[in-house]
Amino acid sequence: MIEYNTIREDVTLKEYGRNVQDLVAHLNTIEDKEERSKKAATMVELMKQINPAMQNTPEVEQKLWDDLHIISNFTIDIDGPFPTPNREILEKKPEKMGYSNNDITFRHFGKNIELLVDKAITLEDAEEQEAAIIHIGKLMKTFIYSYNRDSIEDDVVYKNIRKLSNNKLDIDMEKVKAGNLFEPIRKERRNDRDNNDRNRNHRNKRNSNHKRRR
Repeated sequence: MIEYNTIREDVTLKEYGRNVQDLVAHLNTIEDKEERSKKAATMVELMKQINPAMQNTPEVEQKLWDDLHIISNFTIDIDGPFPTPNREILEKKPEKMGYSNNDITFRHFGKNIELLVDKAITLEDAEEQEAAIIHIGKLMKTFIYSYNRDSIEDDVVYKNIRKLSNNKLDIDMEKVKAGNLFEPIRKERRNDRDNNDRNRNHRNKRNSNHKRRR
């Protein structure tokens, strides 16, 4: 009579398969503990061969012996190189990871901008604080340019800084506009670089041909 998997006991650790589970069950039928322990060591070597990617380290060795106990549903009594694992510890579910509840005023700027603003508020030196505000303004524009090629007015950046700092940070906007102090240094676009490279190669080739004709 064919025995279908649907009526069989579930495989405890699928990476080893049903045959290993059946062999481990057979180990429990061996009455002599010393003989049972020897067969268990052979069983662990077989489990190691089934997963050749496992490195031969003490940690892996202990995992294999732990897996042997798990497959036996912690019923096998053997003298192994490692203590019998604690069932409660192995079956203990990990605690749920807590999510940050920090509210971010402007999500497109991220939390780091808010941290920089908080740091700038604490600066007592006026020049250092002004430099920090300018740096924050540059970063804000950089973040906006990364997903939106449209320009943003300096006044909008200034209002955002004021809002994030609860109006504690201030800067002379006439000075900012006159010197484009909030404007970040944007990298050349790829097309512009390619065009520049082509023009440079064309000039070099033309100069080379001119020298040969001379």
